[in-house]
Amino acid sequence: MKKQWWVLSLVLLICLGCAAFLLKQHFRNENMVYDDEQQGLKKQIVIYFSHVVAENTPKGLAAQKFADLVEKKTNGRVKVEVFSNGSLYSDGEEMDALLRGDVQMIAPTFSKVTELIPEWQVLDLPYLFQDYHDVERTFTGSVGKQLLAMLDSKGIKGLALWSNGFKQMTSTTRLLVRPDDFRGLRFRIMPSEVIEEQFRLLGGEPIVVSFDHVYRSLEKHEFDGQENTISNIYSKGFYKFQPYITISNHGYLGYAVMMNKSFWESLPRDIQQKITEAIQETTMWNLQQSKNQNEQELEEIKQNENIHIYELSEEEKKRWEQKFAPLYDQFAKEFGDKLLREIKQR
Repeated sequence: MKKQWWVLSLVLLICLGCAAFLLKQHFRNENMVYDDEQQGLKKQIVIYFSHVVAENTPKGLAAQKFADLVEKKTNGRVKVEVFSNGSLYSDGEEMDALLRGDVQMIAPTFSKVTELIPEWQVLDLPYLFQDYHDVERTFTGSVGKQLLAMLDSKGIKGLALWSNGFKQMTSTTRLLVRPDDFRGLRFRIMPSEVIEEQFRLLGGEPIVVSFDHVYRSLEKHEFDGQENTISNIYSKGFYKFQPYITISNHGYLGYAVMMNKSFWESLPRDIQQKITEAIQETTMWNLQQSKNQNEQELEEIKQNENIHIYELSEEEKKRWEQKFAPLYDQFAKEFGDKLLREIKQR
C-alpha cells in the first residue's frame, strides 16, 4: 500500500512539473515573435522614440517611416514606438531622458545639441546654406559624419541629421523686411547662443521658449515675432496669431537623430545593421519630403487672404547677410573655420 502511494505521489509531482513548464512556456512565447532568419524565438526589442512636433510634419512623418522600415527589415524583432507632440517628454526634458535611458531615441533640433557640443552652433549660422542641395551635401557628407561623431563622448550614438526646412520670419504687427524693422520687438527663439546674437544684431529682444509652449505664448501675446519653417507655422497654426510672414530662408531647422549609446551597443550586430539601413533610407526620403512639404504648405497659406507674405529680394538678403557677418567671425574665432570651409565648398 505504501509503495502504491509513493508511486502515485511521484506521478503527481511529475505531472505538476510538466504543467508548470508548459504554462511558463506559454507566457514566455506570448512576448516573443518568430524570426525566420534566426530560426527560433527571440524577445522583441522595443525602442521608445520621443519627439515634440506634430505627426504630419517632416520629422513626425520621418519618425513613423523609420519605425515602419525597422519593423519590416527586422521581421518584427524590433518595434519602434513613436511618441509625438511631446506626449512623453517635453522639449526641455527629452535630452535628459535619453541620457538616463528612459527613452532610447530622440531627434532634437540642432540648437538643443549646442548645449552639449558648442561646435554644433555652426548649423545655426544664418545664410549657411543657399539651397536644399547644400543641405543634403552637408547632412549626408563628411561634415554630418564629423558632427555626429562628436556625440560619442556624451554617451550618445548619432544616427543621422534630418531636415525640416528653411526658416522664415513671422510677426504680429508688420512685415519684417529691413534689419531696422526688428528693432524693439520681442522674438521667441530656441536655446542657441548664435540665434540669440542673431536677433540682438537686428535690434530685437530674444526670448527662449520651448516649442511645446509656443502656441500658448502666442495666445498670450508674450512676444512679437519668431522664426520657423513653413511646415511648423502651418501644422501648429502659428499664422493665426502672426499673419505677417517674410520668406527669408535665412536659417535652417534640422534635427539630430540620436540613440542612447549604451542601448545601441547592447543591440546584436545584425540589428544595428538593419537600423542603420532604415535610418539611411529614411534620411534620404526626409530630405525630399521636407522640401516638398514646405513648398506645398506655403501655397496653402497663400490662399488665406488674411495672411501677408513678402519674399526678400537678393539685394535685401545681402543686407541681412551683412548684418549677420559678426556671427561668422565669432564662430571662427572660437572654433576655427574648418567646418565652415567644408560646408561652403560648392
